Amino acid sequence: MKKIIQDLSYAEIEALVTQLGEKKFRAKQLFEGLHQGKNISDITSLSKAFKERLLEEYEDAAIRVKEVFHSADGTEKYLFEFADGNLVEGVLMKYKYGYTQCVSTQVGCRMGCKFCASTLNGLIRNLTAGEILSQILVVNALHKEDIKAGQGAQARAVCNVVLMGSGEPLDNYDEVVRFLKNATAEGGVQISARNISLSTCGIVPKMYALADEGIPLNLTVSLHATDDETRARVMPIAKAYKIADILKACKYYFNKTGRRYYFEYTLIDGENCDEQHAKALVRLLKGLPCHVNLIRLNEVKERSLKSTSDKAAYRFLGTLEKGGLSATLRRQIGVDIGGACGQLRAQYLEKGK
Repeated sequence: MKKIIQDLSYAEIEALVTQLGEKKFRAKQLFEGLHQGKNISDITSLSKAFKERLLEEYEDAAIRVKEVFHSADGTEKYLFEFADGNLVEGVLMKYKYGYTQCVSTQVGCRMGCKFCASTLNGLIRNLTAGEILSQILVVNALHKEDIKAGQGAQARAVCNVVLMGSGEPLDNYDEVVRFLKNATAEGGVQISARNISLSTCGIVPKMYALADEGIPLNLTVSLHATDDETRARVMPIAKAYKIADILKACKYYFNKTGRRYYFEYTLIDGENCDEQHAKALVRLLKGLPCHVNLIRLNEVKERSLKSTSDKAAYRFLGTLEKGGLSATLRRQIGVDIGGACGQLRAQYLEKGK
């Protein structure tokens, strides 16, 4: 597999163009073409000879859309294929305030969370920064008619990004940070860090490192329990990092960035969604600069975990709000197209056997 040119920042593109003996303005043409979702061979402003030289070292297409699934609620789910044949998935959620895209950071995952399909076949490999970015670029290109603001390379349909697809972002730390810097830099897709959310299962040392990067994104931690024993039953990472460690890291993140943090809490029937669990969550988080996103479990057929009822979910939410926590129950979208992380890829691989 060749290198991925979308890994490069604008400054690195300029250096590459100079190295290849081209005029400096070619860097802008190349960079804008790539950030409009084009393959190298499709950028008409570049000479055939220059593109051929680039293709000796770089993949023409970092990614391609293998399949698209459309939900009745407008959500779109994509099966992406990379140059080496590996697959990941992504979701485009359409809201009145703009489009939000969920991107993947790894092929598979090694975290082993019991409620997630991404981890069923383990970790295959990390994605590069350019492969993460290309998921956004190709979706922007598919939705040219929906672009609301910006011109040139800044034109985009996707205004918000969530790193909540396949993989654990902080387990691919260097490439994810490189992606964040490229995605927020001037001249590219230029998405504000405040419009980017990163979800982690709680790799504490990397949470501290992320706080020190100076990228004021929305940090979201998968909590799913109020005590370490319960959490460890569904999240193996809890054996390495305790809830108290996570809360300390969140406090550090808030102090460094000034950004409140978020907790995801998936409601699992018979496991963590009774009244006593809600009250324990209030005791754990009350007074902290945080928000709780409650999620009704997307059931994975390979797992035995079951979702709670809508009535129980709203009762849980009511207890949190009565206790003074900022909380919402996430709207269920894309259920009819396997909206949960890893479900589409798992189904595709299963059919291929």
